[in-house]
Amino acid sequence: MDEIAKEYDVIVLGTGLTECILSGVLSVKGKKVLHIDRNDHYGGEAASVNLETLFKKYGNYAQGEEPWTKYGRLNDWNIDLVPKFLMSAGELTNILVSTDVTRYLEFKQVAGSYVQQGQGSKATVAKVPSDAGEALRSPLMGIFEKRRMKSFIEWIGTFDLKDPGTHKGEHNLWEA
Repeated sequence: MDEIAKEYDVIVLGTGLTECILSGVLSVKGKKVLHIDRNDHYGGEAASVNLETLFKKYGNYAQGEEPWTKYGRLNDWNIDLVPKFLMSAGELTNILVSTDVTRYLEFKQVAGSYVQQGQGSKATVAKVPSDAGEALRSPLMGIFEKRRMKSFIEWIGTFDLKDPGTHKGEHNLWEA
């Protein structure tokens, strides 16, 4: 490991995405950067944490209890404090690729998204619907919302930007 320098050109506080990109860009430009965070995890307010960290930060449990143990191994869980979605061909993706930050990131297709419903001991976790069947079974919505969600998901599945027949009157969303 390199020795810790006595002087730096820049000190970056925090390890959120913005701070990490800034630190990386400055380093690539030849600046001597000290990058530190007061937290015991990376990512700042947008971190991904394991179950134990999540419970310790937000949980409501008695001292001495370890409620996270009933969910299996800690490393099987990564909970985004702020879910991060990137469009695969979006501008942010292009910026991340051009700054070589992608060497430190892993991109995955989203397998599912979940939300907490309720608080305290009555809290439950529910899957955000991603197909018409899940929309109809979801506890997150009433019957009318379920039908609208089902229709919306079906519309997305058949939508083709080049085929106005699939737009169903929503073509103005893509005109700039």
